[in-house]
Amino acid sequence: MQAVPHEVLPPDPFADDPNDPAKEIAALEEPQGEPISPEERTELLADLSDLAVYQALLEPRGVRGIVVDCGECDQPHYHDWHLLRASLEQLLSDGHMRPHEPAFDPDPANYVSWDYCRGFADGVTATESAY
Repeated sequence: MQAVPHEVLPPDPFADDPNDPAKEIAALEEPQGEPISPEERTELLADLSDLAVYQALLEPRGVRGIVVDCGECDQPHYHDWHLLRASLEQLLSDGHMRPHEPAFDPDPANYVSWDYCRGFADGVTATESAY
């Protein structure tokens, strides 16, 4: 999907209208939280870098993404590679992640944990370094 430059969009029909119906929707949006700290930014960039490595190593082997145990609902959340990347990028740019649709009827056998990914990548690195 390509972004459309603002100048080619049609004018907003409700611009400067005090009865703009979109104002009610904007009022429902969550307030902006604290901006992410430099340490959090560094961690997110490292996570994105790691995610690219994990996807490159595991996607060809049939792994669709990462499973994360949710501390709030005590349920596993299955994230396809592209969805997790988009969520991390949004957290990096906006300071929070918006809710999203969960994976539809995921097969748990197609998802692995961050720890599994890290161990797999370490094993591949160790094996390649040995030769």
